[in-house]
Amino acid sequence: MADVSQRFNHEVYNIAVSLIRKFDERVSSIPDILKLTLGEPDFNTPEHVKKSGVQAIEQNFSHYSGMAGLADVRQAASLFLKNKYQLDYDFQSEVLVTIGATEAISASLLATLEPGDKVILPAPIYPGYEPVIHLAHAKPIYLDTTDNDFVLAPEVLEAALKEHGEQVKAVILNYPSNPTGVVYTREQVKALAEVLEKYPVFVISDEIYSELTYDETHVSIAEYLRDQTIVINGLSKSHAMTGWRVGFIFAPEALTAQIIKVHQYLVTAASTISQKAAVRALIEGVNDAEVMKADYRERRDYLFEKMTALGFEMAKPSGAFYIFAKIPAGFNQDSMAFCVDLAEKNQLAIIPGIAFGPEAEGYVRLSYAASMENLVEAMDRLTRYMQSN
Repeated sequence: MADVSQRFNHEVYNIAVSLIRKFDERVSSIPDILKLTLGEPDFNTPEHVKKSGVQAIEQNFSHYSGMAGLADVRQAASLFLKNKYQLDYDFQSEVLVTIGATEAISASLLATLEPGDKVILPAPIYPGYEPVIHLAHAKPIYLDTTDNDFVLAPEVLEAALKEHGEQVKAVILNYPSNPTGVVYTREQVKALAEVLEKYPVFVISDEIYSELTYDETHVSIAEYLRDQTIVINGLSKSHAMTGWRVGFIFAPEALTAQIIKVHQYLVTAASTISQKAAVRALIEGVNDAEVMKADYRERRDYLFEKMTALGFEMAKPSGAFYIFAKIPAGFNQDSMAFCVDLAEKNQLAIIPGIAFGPEAEGYVRLSYAASMENLVEAMDRLTRYMQSN
C-alpha cells in the first residue's frame, strides 16, 4: 500500500499542538491537581442568552445563514462596536460572523499572506498566530517587549518595519494581552498608528478581551487607522460563551470582500443557533461583562498581592484575566521544569512562559478565571512550594 504519511504540506510537520494545551493535558492526570491553566471564563453564559439559544432551536433556526452571518447579528455587532468604542462599520458589507476569534484570525491571515511575507508580532504573545503564519508559508518576526512592561514601543516597531521593508505584510496586535494582561493606553495606540500609517501593511488587531479592561476604556487602533485594520473580536470572553463559538471580523469593505472568500471555504458560515443567541448578548446583554469584570478585578488584586510577597515580579495587569510573572531569582528559570515540579509536588498547574515564545522564558502565566476559593487554595499551594525549595 502506498505511503502518503510524509506528503502533507511540509509546514504542518513544523507546527505543533499549543504548549498550553499540551501542558494542561500533561498535568490533568495528577491527583487533586488545581489548574489555573486555560483562558476560559469560569462563569456560565448569562441566562437570557441561553434562553435565546433554546428559543432558536425551538423555532427551527437550524439552517445555514449567509456566509457573512445573519443580518440581525451583524447589525447588533456593528452597534455594539459603535456604542462601546466609537467604531463605525456597515453591517451589510464590513462585518463577518466567524466561528470564534480563532477562525477570524485564520481567515484574516490566510487572506492576506503570501509565501515569503513577514508578520510582526510583539512578544511574548498568544501562540495561536504563528502556526497559521507558517501554514501560509510566511515568517513571523518577533519584537521583544519584556524591557518595556510588555508594551510595543513605536520606535521599536518603526525600526523593524524599516529593517524588513516590503516583506512585511502585516502586524498583529493583541490587547488586552494574553498572556500579560497589559492594556494599551490611548496615547500608546495613537503612537503606534502614527508609525503604521506610513507603511502599506495590514494591522490585525485581536481585541477579544476588549470588554475586560479594569482602569481605562479600551481603545481600538481602528479608531486611528481604519483603512488598514482588521479588527477581531467575539463573545467568548465578554459573555462567557467560549463553547458557542461566536467571533467577528470588522474591516473596510474592500478588505472584507476578500476575507469572506477564505471564511466561506474554511467554514461556510457560523452556527445559526449561536448567532441568534449572540443577538441577545449584544443588545440586551451589552453590559453583561461588568459583573464578571468586578470579580476578575478582585481576583487580580488578590493574586498580585500574594505573588508579589512571594518574590514574583510582574506588570500589574489592567485587562483580561491573566497574571504573567517572573520566576524569582534562586528558583529554576526553566519555566517548563518549574511548572512541572510545582504540579507534581504541590498539585498546582500554571502555564510555563515558554509556551508564549522564547522571550517569555523564566515567566509563568496564571489564569484567574477561577473562583476565589480556588485562588486562595492555589496561593496556599504556591506558598508551600516556594518555602520548601
